[in-house]
Amino acid sequence: MQVKRRIQTDFLVIGGGVGGMQAAIEAAALGLRVVVAEKADTRRSGCAGSGNDHFACYIPEYHGTNFEFVLREIAGTLESDQWQDISLLRVWMGRSFEIVQKWEEWGINMRPSGTWCFEGHTYPGQKKYYLKIKGDNIKSALTKKALNCGVEIMNKMTVTDILKNANGQVCGALGLDISKDVPEAVVFDAPTVLIATGLISRMYPGVNPGFLFNTSCCPAATGGGHAMAFRAGARLINMEIPAPYVGPKYFQRGGRGSWIGLVSDINGSPIGPYMDKPSREYGDILVDVWPEIFRDKYQDGSGPVYMNCTRTDDEDLEYMLDSFPSEGLASVVDYIDQYNVDLKRQMIEFYSYNNDLNARGIEISTDASTNIPGLFATGNAVGNTRGSSTAAAVFGMVAARSAADYIKKMSGGEQFTSGDDASNACICQRLELVDGILKRGSGGAGWREANGTLQSIMHDYAGYDVRSDRILRAGLHYLGLLRDCSLSELGASNAHELCRVLEVLEMMETARIVFITSINRRESRGLFKRQDYPEQDHRLDHKYQTIGEVDGKIIVDFRDRR
Repeated sequence: MQVKRRIQTDFLVIGGGVGGMQAAIEAAALGLRVVVAEKADTRRSGCAGSGNDHFACYIPEYHGTNFEFVLREIAGTLESDQWQDISLLRVWMGRSFEIVQKWEEWGINMRPSGTWCFEGHTYPGQKKYYLKIKGDNIKSALTKKALNCGVEIMNKMTVTDILKNANGQVCGALGLDISKDVPEAVVFDAPTVLIATGLISRMYPGVNPGFLFNTSCCPAATGGGHAMAFRAGARLINMEIPAPYVGPKYFQRGGRGSWIGLVSDINGSPIGPYMDKPSREYGDILVDVWPEIFRDKYQDGSGPVYMNCTRTDDEDLEYMLDSFPSEGLASVVDYIDQYNVDLKRQMIEFYSYNNDLNARGIEISTDASTNIPGLFATGNAVGNTRGSSTAAAVFGMVAARSAADYIKKMSGGEQFTSGDDASNACICQRLELVDGILKRGSGGAGWREANGTLQSIMHDYAGYDVRSDRILRAGLHYLGLLRDCSLSELGASNAHELCRVLEVLEMMETARIVFITSINRRESRGLFKRQDYPEQDHRLDHKYQTIGEVDGKIIVDFRDRR
């Protein structure tokens, strides 16, 4: 395979989710030439592709002007858990109202009730920080705005590698156009690149492993950004910490904050101390406080745990079901209607599933930059912030400004092209791999088998329930065997299958990082359990583990929370 197209741009956005599209719009407004490379279609891609009904934010006219108090109070809610730098929380929360105002202007209904309505994920008695929105059109609205701003959107374009020049600066990326049966290699020449590729959704098995794409979030988000950033020398952070979703057991749909009910035991009695009756206003924050509750209760024999809506009044039930489609829960509504489920009589068992490595990934600073000059990141691919759509949009906005400033400061009008030896070697290595996969074609091993085997290894050797030095090292060994076999045997007969093969290889790269960082964290903390180190190591309180590669050597370290 030869490179047949080279595209010049100022700002390359890899991934057209919320963060990527927000960044593209902002960068275009700053006068940059912008290209969005999206492996699917920006109108429906990413975790917000099927909607979002809560938006964490700070609105001064509602919350008051004491922002420091707001930060302290939101620190105990869903989007402000311990695996987030406070410095980043300060940025996205502090600038969240800017996004609210922009999105309203662009046609996203941020106050469907006619006023600022905050609901859920909140302790009774506190102010509420989760704006109830009608977000089923977020992606289409952002796509329309980006096109109107002159952004070039390239759908069906999967990016495989970040390119750097001999000085260690970003100079572009290598992509594969998969819009036709025969893939085509494309090189992007760009001095700044934003990774906005989302979480990793198919590394661990779902509730029905036979259906690989039945995932809580976007199944096409498979850690490509994590892998390419790591190979380029960027640091990753918090990769060993599980990040499961919660929802109806076996149904594979999250969005627990949209339910109006009580977390209850099998007898219908509330488990937590915070709520004694269902509340549209507050929800039940117990799961935010105790995310391990489902596994803990199951393992000690006191489970299962249920979402109990039997005491929810009719008006709130109707409101809840009407809002589900905005959170991507339309299939839940369909199921309830199809099978005549009476929520006034039947509780719904909830459980945690899919360690999607959400908000586990690339380390960024407050300006959205990584440790690689010219490389930025936002969204669920970032490992030291939460904030979901809010943080993705804010740091997309921040990254656009940072990229513009970076370009402006480049000395002597230096031109960044991907034509030097350093970048060419990366291109040749990738295209050689692709050629081998395509040459084997349908006669090679299938990607589904490799993906399923990877999920089995991750579940058995780096799962939620059992991790120890011996088990982790055994799993790392098996992962290496699987990757070696996959590199030499996987085949693809068209561009679609090639994309799937490359996704599996990306997940294997990031799985290796999960094993290495899990071995190095010799303690148990929250959802991270080590049977050989069952206690917390308090020396690691307020510290995060980072991993990077320098001159071919893996470097793991713990640094202070910022």
